[in-house]
Amino acid sequence: MRCVIARYPFDLIKSEVETQMEGVRPEPVTGACVVIGRKVFPVKQVGEIITRQDRRDFTAFEVTRALTRLGFTCHETPPESPATRSAALPTIG
Repeated sequence: MRCVIARYPFDLIKSEVETQMEGVRPEPVTGACVVIGRKVFPVKQVGEIITRQDRRDFTAFEVTRALTRLGFTCHETPPESPATRSAALPTIG
């Protein structure tokens, strides 16, 4: 799929993005993120790896739009993990 990130055209393929992200340790997620395999990555980290550009050169929106069009699940905020969700539930007793 052809997309434009930071005014440069890229031909991205979902399987190639997954291959590039294999073995990469996700940075802590504080904002927009994407699920690739079983890992949750900040979209800026993924954008930097797949475009080989400095993350200051593009916006999270540009990468989120491209990854969504490729079929990845993106979130504006980090998804809650089951452990976090159960810890937030009030106890009845």
